[in-house]
Amino acid sequence: MKEANNSSASYQIAIFASGRGSNAEQIIDYFSDNPSVNICLILSNRSKAKVLELAEKNHIPTLITTRDEFYHSDKITKNLVKYNVDLVVLAGFLWLIPAYLVKAYPDKILNIHPALLPKFGGKGMYGMNIHKAVHNAKENETGITIHYVNEVYDDGEVIFQAACKLSGEDTPERIAEKVLALEHHHLPRVIEQIINTRQ
Repeated sequence: MKEANNSSASYQIAIFASGRGSNAEQIIDYFSDNPSVNICLILSNRSKAKVLELAEKNHIPTLITTRDEFYHSDKITKNLVKYNVDLVVLAGFLWLIPAYLVKAYPDKILNIHPALLPKFGGKGMYGMNIHKAVHNAKENETGITIHYVNEVYDDGEVIFQAACKLSGEDTPERIAEKVLALEHHHLPRVIEQIINTRQ
């Protein structure tokens, strides 16, 4: 594991991601010129996740966890403490956060969900599953929800929502594109707002 690249920053963010890391990339880019904010760790539950390549490119320490380690050891909390993490951002991380971690970081774990909760939330509601469900339901809008994490999927306090209009011609793939654009624009800015209220 590489050492943190800016441990002197006053606010340390850890990103948990399972996939390619497009939201992680937006967060890294957004805060790249902010000396008081540092992306100190990227954790993934998949050893081949593209987000790990992004971390290496940006000299960010990484941590790969197994399901057993994540749910039944203190490996995660030890590393979050090691890097003085102030905020955990779930950016496409598909595992339910265990109770011990929620209790250790109350109101310090954020998730971004690609729908307007409480609609299209819960176990199994992620990625294209959501966009197909939105399409099949003939919704006239969808969007994103950024919320604090508790011990239930997609159930924590809502911090922010943004919506986009849909037409009957929007395929699930087109819906995914519209929602991803909202995610990329809003997630870094909402994180910044949260940091500004806490510093």
